[in-house]
Amino acid sequence: MAEHVLITGGAGFIGSRLAARLAGSGHTVTVLDALIPQVHGEDPERTSPLLRSLDGVAEVIRGTVTSTDDLRRALRGATVVVHLAAETGTGQSMYEIDRYVDTNMAGTAKLLDLLANTEHAVRRVVIASSRSIYGEGSYLTEDGRTVFPPHRSDVDMAAGDFEVHMAGEGPLTVVPTAEDAKLHPSSVYGITKQMQESLIMTVCPTIGIEPVALRYQNVYGPGQSLKNPYTGILSIFSTLIRQGKEINIFEDGLESRDFVYIDDVVEATFLSSTRPEAAGGVFNVGSGVPTTVLDVVQALFAAYGTEVPTRVSGNYRLGDIRHNIADTTRLREVLGYTPAVAFEEGVRSFAQWVLQEPVEGDTYQRSLDEMAARNLLK
Repeated sequence: MAEHVLITGGAGFIGSRLAARLAGSGHTVTVLDALIPQVHGEDPERTSPLLRSLDGVAEVIRGTVTSTDDLRRALRGATVVVHLAAETGTGQSMYEIDRYVDTNMAGTAKLLDLLANTEHAVRRVVIASSRSIYGEGSYLTEDGRTVFPPHRSDVDMAAGDFEVHMAGEGPLTVVPTAEDAKLHPSSVYGITKQMQESLIMTVCPTIGIEPVALRYQNVYGPGQSLKNPYTGILSIFSTLIRQGKEINIFEDGLESRDFVYIDDVVEATFLSSTRPEAAGGVFNVGSGVPTTVLDVVQALFAAYGTEVPTRVSGNYRLGDIRHNIADTTRLREVLGYTPAVAFEEGVRSFAQWVLQEPVEGDTYQRSLDEMAARNLLK
């Protein structure tokens, strides 16, 4: 069955790829995107390859989810909504609180208000949630119990203890986090993503719409922003390597993330948008494999065939988590999909793409200075 899919934030890293996947399978695609300079540059029609990639693929509406009029226009004819529009970045969210809450939570509320109170053809809404809603995620105690530890303390980290602790427990062992884990985000960004997901999963069934929530892990790959200092360490470290600058590795370098390649994320989102089995589901979208920051650095050195100095500094950011690993069992069992691109393979593809792009200015240091000025970076 051919759908008319509205992708909010559809000119971004994930959305533009998803639009091409949907259009290539015979679906009609509309994109609503604010085309913010932090992602697309000051002159998007000229500076944004992601926007240009939508030529002939989707109708593009320049607008924002914080505008009822823009949303109303974008919803015309849509049968499925993939709601990707959001401010992203854990660190920035801790001091640009109003902007994150306004876009992520109020924008989602406006979308649902229209769906609840106006005529439309929408039958499914897919919300891009995040691993950040789990906070520190799932751990095992010494006697095998699953626990969900609280956020790490500033006092412990200042003393060089970056591990996760829980009162009354001995050493804890990180394990993959499943969808039924406790939700206790440690950042403003995580809070807004939890609220987005809760709004969609609560309201949609009451108005006859199928909700689906996708808890993305750390998405990376060709096409991600090299300008935006809040898009992740692969872009940040790649720019530093190309500039020949030192890489400052926070904490002890053993903190880990679940990196999932863009093609795997797009396919999981495509299936969640079109498969009947996805209705009402909440799915982790990740590789299920932890990769430490030290491993990331070595993989990038290998992919670029060069190295720069590194320094394990012990710096840390308030709001960051120690580890995250997704349990992807539900994605496999319900949708029959398992992300397939190994990290080393994905990094090579990413690096090959980066080398074709201009070397960007170093906006990363400015972002760190902003956090340090607010006592969020120690």
